[in-house]
Amino acid sequence: MNAEYLALYDKQSKYIDELNQNLLDCTKEFEQTFGSNQELISVCAPGRVNLIGEHIDYNDGFVLPMAIPLYTVIVGARNNSDQNNNQNKLCRVKSLESSLGENNLIEFSLNDLKKRDRSENWANYIIGVVANFEGNAEPFDIVIKSNVPLGSGLSSSAALEVSVYTFIENLTNQFSAKEKKALCCQKAEHIYASVPCGIMDQFISSMGQEGHALLIDCRSYESKAYPIKDPDTSILVINSNVKHQLEGSEYSSRRKQCEDVARIIGKKSLRDASMQDLEDKKSQIDDESYRRARHAITEIARTIDASNALESNNLVLFGQLMNLSHDSLRDDFNVSCAELDSLVNIARQSNGVLGSRMTGGGFGGCTVTLVKTEHVNEVIENVKKNYKGTASFYVCKPCEGARKI
Repeated sequence: MNAEYLALYDKQSKYIDELNQNLLDCTKEFEQTFGSNQELISVCAPGRVNLIGEHIDYNDGFVLPMAIPLYTVIVGARNNSDQNNNQNKLCRVKSLESSLGENNLIEFSLNDLKKRDRSENWANYIIGVVANFEGNAEPFDIVIKSNVPLGSGLSSSAALEVSVYTFIENLTNQFSAKEKKALCCQKAEHIYASVPCGIMDQFISSMGQEGHALLIDCRSYESKAYPIKDPDTSILVINSNVKHQLEGSEYSSRRKQCEDVARIIGKKSLRDASMQDLEDKKSQIDDESYRRARHAITEIARTIDASNALESNNLVLFGQLMNLSHDSLRDDFNVSCAELDSLVNIARQSNGVLGSRMTGGGFGGCTVTLVKTEHVNEVIENVKKNYKGTASFYVCKPCEGARKI
């Protein structure tokens, strides 16, 4: 193996090691908590990184994410809680997330799938998926462990939802189409977690393909896989490990601004608008709303162009579009922050970098960088040296979506 690929190979193999270790940890915990005489089912669902197409899902636009090899793992089995009394049908869930402390074990009945209060809010993601399962759920015991970092913009919530749904499918032998699974999980997050998320996260966690990014039409829910096939180029995800407490209100205000502009220019959404449409009505739109709409319209076009660049393996163009995306998110949509801008600037000044941008909702979280494989370690070292915070690094290849292990 050539020297420049050795570090990348080691970084990829560590994800397999972590998956296997988390599987072992869940299995051991299951036996200690629930007993060892059951036939166990093991599943996993990945997190994701969005390569381009930010803050345009609610504008009916296109997004281009890929599944990454960070997983939520579930090990579980059917229990016999309904053996003598059909009204019981108890489900028990143990999480190995250390931050939960003593609240890491929950119990609920399939006959009473109500929301939990704030103290057990994590349970709502699970109960919501059970409540929205297409078939007939059966009582179960499960243990969950994840290495998708919380609050990073890498879709830890979607990985949890899709893994739970995938477990129930395999438990009951009632399987949904992947698109339907994603929509059920999105509905669970809307209703039970009160998070008005788009469809991207659940779609890519469910439908991810090894070696491919997935272009998702957020209006029609149609999707198409595009190969990421250049072995000399890698995708580096850098977690800033900061999260500013602005996202909720800022997200809502930007969404409203986009909707207001679409109404002014007479379109159902900004998906249907051109820059000429926007310019024609500029006098009727305040400057800030104009910039929000300019980002949405140009980002939708950039995402289509980026998918075409992937198809033709034009990664130089793809990187340029990533740069334009970040600049637009920073200057027009104003959802970046000092930490994300710093990470992007450090990456862009490093050798071998084709493009770098923030990814996710913004105000913290992660950046994604397209970089020549032989320069991956150099970029990492530059960030460690020049970034004022403490970053985490993930060198990722696109992986398969949710599956039975």
